[in-house]
Amino acid sequence: MKGSDLLVAALENEGVDRIFGVPGEENLDVVESLRRSSIELVVTRHEQPAAFMAATYGRLTGRPGVALSTLGPGALNLVTGAAYGFLGGMPMVLITGQKAIRQSRQAHFQIVDVVAAMRPLTKQSRQIVSAPSIPTLIRNAFRIAAEERPGPVHLELPEDVAAEEAGDVPLVPAHATELPVPSSEAIKRASDLILSAKYPLLMFGAGASRPQLAPALSEFVRRVRIPFFNTQMGKGAVGGAADFYLGTAALSERDYVHQAIDRADIIVTIGHDTIEKPPFLMTRGRHEVIHIGFVPATVEEVYFPQAEVVGDIAKGLDLLAGQLEGKLKMSPDWAALRKDILGHITDRAEEDRFPLTPQRIVHDVRQVMPPDGIVTLDNGMYKIWFARNYRTDVANTLLLDNALATMGAGLPSGMMAALLYPGRRVLVVAGDGGFMMNSQELETARRLNLNLVVLIIEDHAYGMIRWKQAVDGFADWGLTFDNPDFVAYAAAYGAGGRRITTASGLAPALEEAFSAGGLHLIAVPIDYSENVRVLVDELRHMQD
Repeated sequence: MKGSDLLVAALENEGVDRIFGVPGEENLDVVESLRRSSIELVVTRHEQPAAFMAATYGRLTGRPGVALSTLGPGALNLVTGAAYGFLGGMPMVLITGQKAIRQSRQAHFQIVDVVAAMRPLTKQSRQIVSAPSIPTLIRNAFRIAAEERPGPVHLELPEDVAAEEAGDVPLVPAHATELPVPSSEAIKRASDLILSAKYPLLMFGAGASRPQLAPALSEFVRRVRIPFFNTQMGKGAVGGAADFYLGTAALSERDYVHQAIDRADIIVTIGHDTIEKPPFLMTRGRHEVIHIGFVPATVEEVYFPQAEVVGDIAKGLDLLAGQLEGKLKMSPDWAALRKDILGHITDRAEEDRFPLTPQRIVHDVRQVMPPDGIVTLDNGMYKIWFARNYRTDVANTLLLDNALATMGAGLPSGMMAALLYPGRRVLVVAGDGGFMMNSQELETARRLNLNLVVLIIEDHAYGMIRWKQAVDGFADWGLTFDNPDFVAYAAAYGAGGRRITTASGLAPALEEAFSAGGLHLIAVPIDYSENVRVLVDELRHMQD
């Protein structure tokens, strides 16, 4: 058995069913081994979206996704995807090729130090130097990638090691790993603080969206009956507790949900990861914070909890609920505040204006998406509106990136969701700027026969930066562009295409596309004047 055969056998041993990427000359042994295996090679049109797909696989399943590239330029194209998984806490394994290491017949042609380049963006980055070591290195890579805090691991496989005869090397069996149970002292300290508070408040962060946690979080809210809000990446973590939901912190301060944050005398953060843009700015003497997480808190200028409950979050919450259940009563002030916050969030959601307002777009999308439908967002101004306004009751049904916050990830993330859940509606929402960064993957989506609808928010600009440019008093310059005819663009890839021309046209067009099945592209113009009216003027008035 040669090294590449051993690599693929070790991947099969880990339960890998798909690998995403663009192979090169240095991977040909691996490609041949994959051809004879049970693993599907999903060839993408660029390495970056392959990494985004692998990361999203990890995000949705809790198991590492795998991306493959050749050396040098191909490997470096994985770097943004590695950072996406690293900051976002998404388990993934990146396998890159390299020239032979026992001879140098091509000198330094295409050779860069990929292992060193990947090191600050991964949990581990190393080169495989002998075929017999492959089973151990693969098992260790998958273990490291999946354990808390999850993230990417990089392995470089030189072509001569891939072709090397390894002999009969046994695979390393996987085994379950257990997280420690939080200490009884930490549970007691947290429960005492919560019981002494007049206005306790829960916050669910990025770490609360781990696939296995949803039942435990919902049960905790049901038992303790404390109102909650969530970060952008914590949306949907708690289902079936609508009466306790106070909103999403899409901004760091001065939004309507911050009225609840300001009123709280203690905030219990569950799964908060400071890689997210801060959901609130913690200041001394304002309120106390209890951090409940898989790992200890990262102390920052705006986040310095006074107590921590560290370990298995599900078990910790069960123990904490046992101390609190039946002892807390939700203040009637919360109910009144909740009504006010959500009333402002849903204001003008059905306004009959064209081009459509962000509120109307979010409203119409929510109308056609079932509770388990998945919306994947690219990055742009519309992300704030979806984070604030789009209600979720099922975990991981609004996938957005509030960590690296890179453009170009929305379409690959939606493709991965559609591959994993072919029976569920999956919608990509992308700005015209972010969509064009990886729009070539429409061919991949078409080749895979995905049922996927892509909604392009069209403003002919890098809209979020243009908005900030205006808010900061700079001249409107340097951030606009032209677009292709998106309907013709869709047709060129064999997809259905449609342009929305009336305020009432979006919801029916989305419904028709989902009902027809297959790949569809819908372009909708947006009126971003609401950015200033709501996110600047209205919120400033609220603070005054």
